[in-house]
This record gives sequence, structure tokens and C-alpha cells, in this order.
Amino acid sequence: MAKVISIGNQSFESIREKDNFYVDKTNFIKEWWDNDDIVTLITRPRRFGKTLNMSMLECFFSNKYKDRGDLFESLEIWKDEKYRKLQGIYPVMFLSFAKIKQNTYKSAVKQIKNELINLYNVFDYIMKSDLYNENERLQYKSVRVGMDDETAQDALNNLSNYLSRYYGKKVIILLDEYDTPMQEAYVNGYWEELVAFTRSLFNATFKTNPYLERAIMTGITRVSKESIFSDLNNLEVVTTLSLKYTTVFGFTEQEVFDALDEFALSEQKGEVKAWYDGFVFGEQKDIYNPWSIINYLDKKKIALYWAESSSNGLINNLVQKGSPYIKKMLETLISGENIKVPIDEQIVFSELDYSEDAVWSLMLASGYLKVISAEELNMIRESDNEYELALTNREILFMFRKMILRWFSPAKNETNEFVKALINGDIEGMNVYMNEVALNTFSSFDSGKKIASKKAPENFFHGFVLGLMVDQIDNYIITSNRESGFGRYDIMLEPIDKNDAKYQGRVLPGIVIEFKVINPRKESTLEETVEAALKQIEEKNYDAELIKRGVKQENIHHYGFAFRGKEVLIDGR
Repeated sequence: MAKVISIGNQSFESIREKDNFYVDKTNFIKEWWDNDDIVTLITRPRRFGKTLNMSMLECFFSNKYKDRGDLFESLEIWKDEKYRKLQGIYPVMFLSFAKIKQNTYKSAVKQIKNELINLYNVFDYIMKSDLYNENERLQYKSVRVGMDDETAQDALNNLSNYLSRYYGKKVIILLDEYDTPMQEAYVNGYWEELVAFTRSLFNATFKTNPYLERAIMTGITRVSKESIFSDLNNLEVVTTLSLKYTTVFGFTEQEVFDALDEFALSEQKGEVKAWYDGFVFGEQKDIYNPWSIINYLDKKKIALYWAESSSNGLINNLVQKGSPYIKKMLETLISGENIKVPIDEQIVFSELDYSEDAVWSLMLASGYLKVISAEELNMIRESDNEYELALTNREILFMFRKMILRWFSPAKNETNEFVKALINGDIEGMNVYMNEVALNTFSSFDSGKKIASKKAPENFFHGFVLGLMVDQIDNYIITSNRESGFGRYDIMLEPIDKNDAKYQGRVLPGIVIEFKVINPRKESTLEETVEAALKQIEEKNYDAELIKRGVKQENIHHYGFAFRGKEVLIDGR
């Protein structure tokens, strides 16, 4: 009989005591200990088992769990007597920044201080010992509500001192989701302030701490060393591209297939693989999303489990407000093709405002993209290294589809009617509906930069293409800015079925669209601009690619779109 799955349970102790479903990751203990790194930072996408693994480490090493070897019986680590001797012998400080998602710097620091207070409360029994003098007792008590920044920044260092003296052993520090406050600081505009606070906290905790045995930090991103880790020369960084710990976070294909067999779902392996496989850590391919897998095992149906477990707000904003280049690359990814971009794993959140390629680094770290191949061009400047990337799996594809459709939700009815008019060749209807769509959605694609007004039509255009792609995915192959004939068209809709009368009793037409912004030096009216667009389609022979692919000439529609601000004029033939 299959074991019970405890959805959302991140407590190793609880899972083992209840004998819930658990994929054995205890070899991580051995691998980490044998590597002998003092401070390790491991980055993995959200909901990939980071917190559960940190809980496992606490249960294994913490003297709080002395004589709790039963939690590890039958697991891989317990087969080796050498490691059994390490169980429960260290003072362990375990804290998490996962809940620190405040809108202001003041409230974020307050929450960090609250985490420190909670940790001090766990160990306040040690102050009953005569090991400490009065000043030290006062110092311990100073970690309280209302403490100043300096006290907070030294708190973990001081607690390491107290615990090390009390137990006669150096401490292990586990910090989960270290970068959650960083991401919120970027989104809410207090990045620089929080960086300064965090740098001092981390320096005191992880560098100038003689009482530290080992430490692990986990997060989603590798925040630039120059920002918060500038003083840490003892930091071992393990990212999704690193060769260490490649099977520790996430499920391997064998682990997934074994679980499917256990839950009598063996026949679903192909579908599960298409939806939830695709993550690549180091050279380890075929890593599955654990959150999606355990939910699938529990509910036994395909759904957007991981993609819907978070708002994906940062990624949504970066893509929606991003440049036409960002949207064009996303078009390529959604169409099932790969992109080649430079990747720098050291995320500098401030660069997201002006470095377009920084977006891909964040999306890779977050799990939305996977590495197909890599070309390391420069050993010194990581930002020069080029990677071939693709969408990770079908779940991510559908996540982006839903996200894009939400962009057009203010004009959903108009958008649907516009598509109908586009396919039917209803020029009048297209003009009515497109002007409504443009009015309602132009601002949604405004990048917020000074040049936004100049780029607004182009930005809208690429957002519009994305909307078409996800809305008509079953009917059309939609491409943009590709070569055909003697030039590059703006949008082409190639019907998937060239012969069957599937749309209102007739064959779907091929469609070529050209966008033009009015040029006051050449045109005085939108009518002249739209005519120039249609003339370009004909003169450049953009039909060539459609005809080559089996679409009859008489079944190809040409449309010109002319823009002046938010005003749009469409004509066709």
C-alpha cells in the first residue's frame, strides 16, 4: 500500500514520525560533510525541497535531536557507522527568511529582527549557566523588540559564542531562503538599504565568526557577491549550473518512476515526464519538479501545481513591462524553439532595470528555463558566457500562456471579437475591436522608461503577438519577424490544417500582418501609413513562406496596421 502524502509538510521529523511518503535524500548529509566547505550557498528554484532538506540537516546534526537516530533508520545515511556517530552532537542554529516579504525597508528589518529574537528564545535556557558574566547576560537580553541595527547584525555571531561555550563545540548555522527579502527589496524599491544591513549581518555571522563549524544558506538566486557577500572569501556557491548536489533537490527520473509504480500510476510515466521533467542541474538531466510530482501522486491528475503555487509576480512584471526584445525572445520560447543569450549567475537586481539579459539569468535560476547547451567564452567575466535555453517543460509553457492571457483580461471580449474579425476578413470589425484593445492594454506594456513613448507601439505589437500565440495555439503556427520573400514580415499566421474546413465551415486563411508607426516626414495620415504597410507586404513577397508551406495564394489575407499614439487604423486585402 502506498504511503500517505503530506502536502506542504516541510518538517523532516514529522514526515518520518508519521511514516509519510518520503524520497530519501540523506546522501546529501554525507556529500556536504565530506566536501568540508565552511560556508555553502545552494540555489534552487522554489518548492524544490530546500526547506525539507534543511530540516533534515537539523534533525541529523542538532543536539536537540540527540538519541533520535530512529528518524534516520532505514535511510541511506544510517548504513554507514561513520556518519551515525555525527548524529545529534552539534549545537545548530536554524532560521528562515522565507516569510520576510515586506513592502518597506523598516518592516523588512523588523521581521529579520523578529527571527533573531525567536532564535534567541529557543536557547534562552543557556543563560542559567554560570559560564556567562553579567555583561554577557545583558547582551543576550538586548536581542529584543526595539533593538538597534548593530545589535541585530552581531546577534548570530554572539549566539554562536554562547552556544559554543555552553556545549563545548562549534555551531552549525542553517539559513533558509536567504534571498527572499532581497527580491522583495528590489520589487518595492529599498534594495540598497537592505543590502547594506544584510552585508553587515552576513559578514559578522559567516566570516568573522570563530565559533562557526559549518553553515549552509539556501535560496533561489545567487545574489551578486559584490552586493551582500563582498567580504565573504570562504563562500562555496552551488547554483543550478554547478556540479555539486545535482540530485539532492528535486526528484530524479528513477525516483519519480518508482513513486508512480508505488501509487499504481505506471501507465502515466510519459505524460508526467512531458509535464514535470526538464530541469537540469549541473550535468544531471531529467530532474523533476518535486512539488508537482507529490501533488500529482496525491490528486492523480495533471494540473499546474508548481506554476500556480506562487504569483510569479516578478517574472510577470519583467516580461510584461520589458522591451520588445524580451517579448520577441519569449515568442520564440513559446513556439518551442530555443534562444541563445549570455547568462551571469550573479544576480544583480538593480541591473534588471537596464540589462535585458539579466532577465534570462533570473528566469534560469527560478526554474522557468533549462540549459540545452553552454559556450563558456570567458572564464573571467561570466556575463560573456552564452547559453542555449528552452522552456523547462509543459507546465511552464502553460504557466506563460495563462500569464499572457491575463495581460489582455481588461479587453478580453474585444480581443476575442478581434480574432474572429481577423480570420473572417472583417476590416470594419477589426478596427472597432483593435482600438478598444489598444486603448485598454497599451499602458500594460509600457516599460516605464523615458523612451517608453517611442517604443510603446512596438512593445504593444509584441505583446499582441504573444496574445495571439497563446489564444490560437490550436489553429495556427504564429511567427514574427522572420524572413520570407525579400524581407522580414512582422506577423505570420500559418494554419496548422491547410485543407479541412474547420473554422465556421471553411478553411482557415493564412495571414500576414505588417505594423507601421506613422512617419510625419513621409505620411500625413494613417491612411497613407497603412497603405505603405500593405504595399510592403506585396513588394517584399511575404506570402512566399506560406505558399511554400502549402497555403493557396487566394487564401492568404494581408493586413496593415498603422499607429499614431494609441490610435490604430487597419486595412487589408
